[in-house]
Amino acid sequence: MLFRQLEYLVALSRERHFARAAQACHVSQPALSEAIRKLEDELDVPLVRRGRTYEGLTPEGERIVLRAQRILADRDALRTEVGALRSGLSGRLRVGAVPTASGAVAQLTGPFCAEHPLVTVELRADLQSRDILRQLRDFELDAGITYLHQDLPEGFQAVPLYQERYVLLTEAADRPAPGEAATWAEVSRLPLCLLTEAMQGRRVLDELFAEAGVRPSPRVETDSVAALFAHARTGRWASVVPHTWLHVFGVPHGMRALPMTEPDRTVPVGLVVAAREPESVMARALVEVARRTDVAGILQRLPGD
Repeated sequence: MLFRQLEYLVALSRERHFARAAQACHVSQPALSEAIRKLEDELDVPLVRRGRTYEGLTPEGERIVLRAQRILADRDALRTEVGALRSGLSGRLRVGAVPTASGAVAQLTGPFCAEHPLVTVELRADLQSRDILRQLRDFELDAGITYLHQDLPEGFQAVPLYQERYVLLTEAADRPAPGEAATWAEVSRLPLCLLTEAMQGRRVLDELFAEAGVRPSPRVETDSVAALFAHARTGRWASVVPHTWLHVFGVPHGMRALPMTEPDRTVPVGLVVAAREPESVMARALVEVARRTDVAGILQRLPGD
């Protein structure tokens, strides 16, 4: 049995298509198919349900993929740890983040890259919370940044980073007076552009609107925080955005950012990693940086305060 055969099987499980799996592994489709057939012969069990097209893995194949993912992750961790002992940490750190938290990721990747100059960071910034947990479980991510207001499932551990709070982006001819704020009830009556209901960030907003006894009726919905700013910038729509994104985009010209009140509540955001042994060397290094970095303090003040 070769690592390569396990890599091909894992890729096929992920891509659910022979040609795409072969492309992801940088081999021809016949080479990938033949390697998986040899693996089936060695294990004396069918792994793939074959028809005119790919029909999925057999129950045995699904179980073996789980084993294969762990074997490959342990191999990569061994290589990384040996390399770190020899010349310092190197390789690729894979981080996933929910869109509303991706604006804060730079507060971690900056000091991490300064400490580990041989590491390349791959950021996937458009994931939903459940996708982050799934990819951590399946060894596809080293760490994730997501909401912590609900208990994490067993097998994960978290480092709190900051409390997400929300601001209203709205058109303004003049700067707001000191202490001016907007209530959730008032905002619900504005022409709004919000995240889509499928996203965790939107579900958090809906909970806060409901706590105020109202339900928003956005005219525009999007899965991109950048699109929220773009629509607000036109002056036709208002939007509710995480305060962290003001550190990325600033307050658009001609707009103002008002704190949201009644209720005046925040939502915890943190770094999540898989709790497993042996632990990921990359994840451990990022957790150490997170514990030393005052992300909340950096994000506490809004630009222009």
